[in-house]
Amino acid sequence: MDVIPAIDIRGGRAVRLTEGDFQSEKVYGDDPLAIAHRHRQAGARRLHLVDLDAALGRSGTNRQIVSRIVSEAGLEVQVAGGVRDEATASEWLLAGAAAIIMGTVAVREPELFAEAARRHPGQVLGALDLRGGTPQVEGWTASEKVELRELLQSWTALPLAGIILTVVERDGTFAGPDLEILRQVIGATRHRVLYGGGIASLADIRAVARAGASGVIVGKAIYEGRIDLAEALSAG
Repeated sequence: MDVIPAIDIRGGRAVRLTEGDFQSEKVYGDDPLAIAHRHRQAGARRLHLVDLDAALGRSGTNRQIVSRIVSEAGLEVQVAGGVRDEATASEWLLAGAAAIIMGTVAVREPELFAEAARRHPGQVLGALDLRGGTPQVEGWTASEKVELRELLQSWTALPLAGIILTVVERDGTFAGPDLEILRQVIGATRHRVLYGGGIASLADIRAVARAGASGVIVGKAIYEGRIDLAEALSAG
């Protein structure tokens, strides 16, 4: 199973939120590129990079630092945040991103999402961000009433790189993974599933692996020293 460190960027700085609440922001560094380099030195091959400002519609705020991480970090970077059209998807992939992540579009504009997936087979990930079992969109500031199984079924035939499941109410809480919803999603899709939300220990990572996930995304637990990335990569 892949262990993928995460860097969330807001205002050019590496931050983490709790349960997606922008009022809970905690800053972990003024140089996200340096953090990416540390992850690579620890043995990471891939990075989950989220532009929080772009997720809220402010697409230009972090463009320079995200571009530098994509081109200079020496990692396979999957870019999330504000990727809501074909032009933006193509731009990041041409810039060297290994994959792009679509959440709002994947839920609200299935035809656009399907077109992007078919244009870039194996380079598009669908983001399934759930709060109370309901998909969240627009940087987790809004919800979309859609039946989960129907949504996953609509993605079945697409040549996706996978699905990223994030349980929003556990994100940044160290409450442990929601294995029940993880198993539910794995059972409803043929795509590989990467899990994020609540990871606090190596035991949590192992539990996610046993549940059948193809990967786990870890952010705050690394910053807070609860998980040593090098050790987690070996365990994964």
